[in-house]
Amino acid sequence: MHKKEFVGKLIVNSVLFIIVIIWILPSLGLLVSSLRDKDQLSTSGWWLALRTSNLNEIKRLKDKTHQFELNGTFVIEGRIFDLSEAKTVKRYGISSKHPAAFEAGESVVLRDGSLLTIFEDGSYKISKISAFEKKKGQRVFLNVRSPPRFTLENYREVVLFSGVGQSFLNSLTVAIPSTIIPLAIAAFAAYALSWMQFWGRDILFATVVCLLVVPLQMSLIPLLTMYNNIGSLLGVEGKSYPGIWMAHTGFGMPLKIYLMRNFIKSLPHEMIEAARVDGANHYQIFVKIILPLSIPAFASIGILQFLWVWNDLLVALVFLDKTPGEIVLTSKLREMLGSYGDNWEILTASAFVSMVIPLLVFLSLQKYFVRGLVAGSVKG
Repeated sequence: MHKKEFVGKLIVNSVLFIIVIIWILPSLGLLVSSLRDKDQLSTSGWWLALRTSNLNEIKRLKDKTHQFELNGTFVIEGRIFDLSEAKTVKRYGISSKHPAAFEAGESVVLRDGSLLTIFEDGSYKISKISAFEKKKGQRVFLNVRSPPRFTLENYREVVLFSGVGQSFLNSLTVAIPSTIIPLAIAAFAAYALSWMQFWGRDILFATVVCLLVVPLQMSLIPLLTMYNNIGSLLGVEGKSYPGIWMAHTGFGMPLKIYLMRNFIKSLPHEMIEAARVDGANHYQIFVKIILPLSIPAFASIGILQFLWVWNDLLVALVFLDKTPGEIVLTSKLREMLGSYGDNWEILTASAFVSMVIPLLVFLSLQKYFVRGLVAGSVKG
């Protein structure tokens, strides 16, 4: 290998590696953040997830109802943290002005004359010669060392209690038919435009190509008006899933027909002619020859359509209501930005839930993606 060729490959591979890292890092950060404890997430970045964190917390100790007498002294004992939390107290205080005035294990005299001691393991003891009279428990300020803590509680909260689980199912209800329907129609149309002879075929294909440049935003309102008018004639009021299925089918059809037609047109002409000589009709040729050979194209085009529908927000807002039974995942996430704006752990877990299905679809079909897409876009 020549030195110049080696340097060229090294530069190309380095650039590709950098691009891959740039794309992977945000997803990795999202995953790590979604698994972190809420307190740790709010105090440090995801890249520090494996380090011990220093947290400032405010706790209220047990009140006078938990006191008991021991050797003539009234005592209140307890633990600030659960044993499962594995946190340790470094310093503590009893005033917001001096939140870390005392070291763990050091005793401090409170205003009522009682003696407070908070130990490193989070246990504490308050003792007093006379009975406690203060109703509320003592408020303390803590400087805590917390080891890395990862949990699935964020996902449990997201799926079971925030409504994301139902929105996830709603998105599947929208995305699956909205991918299969245009793909099936486009396959038949592409075969007809490739191998069937009829008047106006080229004009029809040119019309399909022209439809590729029609902006989605300009056609939404007229399409919704037509949909409502047709629904009124049929006695069907309101928005529904069939409406958004047809909308996604209409918006996605031109590109799907264009790509499928180019792929099918690139198949060997001799193979089609041989099938005709053997007596096969168009339906038999399509089912037994075209479909098996078009799997790469179906996979690549299906990925594009599914990802577009899954990540869609605008069409869903227009053709579906915001009821729990219809709101899709993208619309639900938009709402959560307002109601869960400070709960990063909930937002990151919700965002990663929305990424799971697209990732699975792409990874399972990625071996067909480049082959099908390139073959369908180069030859015409």
